[in-house]
Amino acid sequence: MWKLFWSMFKFGMVGLVGMAIDFGLTWICKEKLKINKYVANGVGFSFAVVNNYFLNRIWTFSNKNPQILNQFMQFLLVSLIGLSLNTLVLYLVHKKLNVKFYFSKLIAIGIVFIWNYFANLYFTFQ
Repeated sequence: MWKLFWSMFKFGMVGLVGMAIDFGLTWICKEKLKINKYVANGVGFSFAVVNNYFLNRIWTFSNKNPQILNQFMQFLLVSLIGLSLNTLVLYLVHKKLNVKFYFSKLIAIGIVFIWNYFANLYFTFQ
């Protein structure tokens, strides 16, 4: 149980770094470059995924699988499903419940965290 808690904690720490990258790039794209907020969300997400893959591979799961490209593709698949969930939750909370955009994004990240952790634990880094 401790091992699961510790890896989830590390996954969360990596996620915070990814969230900073995601939020930062989303903000730059949306506010400064005037890109559509959902496209900006995808840009921030994409950069965070690459960062998170390498940090999770090395630190969270200490994985030494030599098939890095295949493993990254699995991570990307999990992340794309997560992005779909993230975008759906973001849309529903922001548009349907009238919650502010960035708070809606935070809620979506929290929900998708659970999906991403267990999908990566059992699929990507098994």
